Amino acid sequence: MPHGWSVHHTVATALQTQRSVVALESAFLTHGLPYPANLETAQAMLEAVRAGGSVPAILAVWQGRVCIGIDDEILSRLAETSASGQVRKASRRDLALVVEQAANAGLTVAASLYIAAQMGIRVLATGGLGGVRRSDVAQWDVSADLWELAQQPVAVVCSGAKSLMDAEATWEWLETLSVPVIGWDTNDWPAFVLRSSGLRVLAEAHSAEELAHWLCRHWDHGGRGIVVAVAPPMALDPAEHEAALRQAEREAQQQGIHGPHWTPFILRRLAELTGGRSLEANRALLVHNAQRAGQLAQALAAIRTWE
Repeated sequence: MPHGWSVHHTVATALQTQRSVVALESAFLTHGLPYPANLETAQAMLEAVRAGGSVPAILAVWQGRVCIGIDDEILSRLAETSASGQVRKASRRDLALVVEQAANAGLTVAASLYIAAQMGIRVLATGGLGGVRRSDVAQWDVSADLWELAQQPVAVVCSGAKSLMDAEATWEWLETLSVPVIGWDTNDWPAFVLRSSGLRVLAEAHSAEELAHWLCRHWDHGGRGIVVAVAPPMALDPAEHEAALRQAEREAQQQGIHGPHWTPFILRRLAELTGGRSLEANRALLVHNAQRAGQLAQALAAIRTWE
């Protein structure tokens, strides 16, 4: 384990006794949801993973230490200070910097994938992946989530890529990077708060056990990351979402918002423009995905043929 990493005692015990563990990214807590909805959602996700039979491990950086699992006090402080600018949003490239600067940071899927793989955790839960950003101008904006998926042998349980992304371009990148997408009780490649992106998954599984066997076979054959797509339990009307997203994108461009600040701005404006409906849908899918991840990790721990 790298210097400066700290493993919560519940996670350490689970790993030592080969109990199933689910990693949870923390950018949703620090940059995706407003307070106190972020704290309430995180607490519900922790309980959902436990209900699925596994041990949850929120991944974050606190005072320069990479934390694999955090206690209630740190969880509350990260949530409360999320709007203050005192908490960074860190991707894979930023880990060394936030550790060296003794900073506090919420971690993206990309950073969380790397940490989970280093700890031997094979399942990560999130809301929606980053992807290829929609854009009316000629520019490249491709999330590091996709690249890290191609590097780390971890299954990401999510509701597809965020609906702010270009679904088709993101799908093409996943194919190029040899990252398969398996639907869990769905044939559709969902788009975060939308039930369908209009694309189909590679295959559909109907149980945690079926998925676990598929994942083991994937890793046995040298595969790395894999996406497990779960339809959101609540969904927005596509026309309402598109109108709100178009307006939010125009505002972001007018205000010169880009880089790591872009997604939090768009999510906040979507919530405002949809009267809070996108926020509720986001919260619901985060909790639902966490429970599914708990079930999958437990089924996977019963096999462990890749070791």
